[in-house]
Amino acid sequence: MPVRLVALYAGLAGFGFSSGLLILSTLGNTPWDVLHQGLALHIPLSIGTIAVGLSLLLLLLWIPLRQRPGLGTLSNALLVGPFIDLTLRFVPEPDALWLQLAYMAAGIVINGAATVLYIIPAFGPGPRDGLMTGLVERTGRPVLLVRSCIEVLVMAAGWLLGGRLFIGTLLYAFGIGPVTQAMLRLAARVLHPPDPFASDDT
Repeated sequence: MPVRLVALYAGLAGFGFSSGLLILSTLGNTPWDVLHQGLALHIPLSIGTIAVGLSLLLLLLWIPLRQRPGLGTLSNALLVGPFIDLTLRFVPEPDALWLQLAYMAAGIVINGAATVLYIIPAFGPGPRDGLMTGLVERTGRPVLLVRSCIEVLVMAAGWLLGGRLFIGTLLYAFGIGPVTQAMLRLAARVLHPPDPFASDDT
């Protein structure tokens, strides 16, 4: 249990940190952070605070969808936002294009690693993922279709509000899947390393 908790909270911290790096890069946010930033331009609250508030509102939608939150769900809702704000406050803004690109690339890779750390302990999905799985169960639509529709609507709303949707957003959208899959394979090798004395002979 202690190891699972460490993995959970390290994953949440990494997720917030990676989101903050993408915001600082100014090259495009994650789809949901496009909305968080757009709302923060019109509401006198920080991006992280907006993220927490929206997470709690999404949890209300879980009730008609009959989804059950877990420790990971509540921790995600309450902690990712503050880690975004801490990153925006203490990490210096990049002052050159190569640094912006480095922030963007690091944000995507760290986000994939953080997602794996969050998933492995199995303490429950985040508010946004739970919304997606609930809609999939209730509508019978494919996961890809439901997720794509949610994220397109979120990005469009955020962009209309002034959130930054740019090349980093597209690279994240198309790259986070392969990056997360690669991190899952790496985690599997670390947790279950191959036996060097095992023989391939039949």
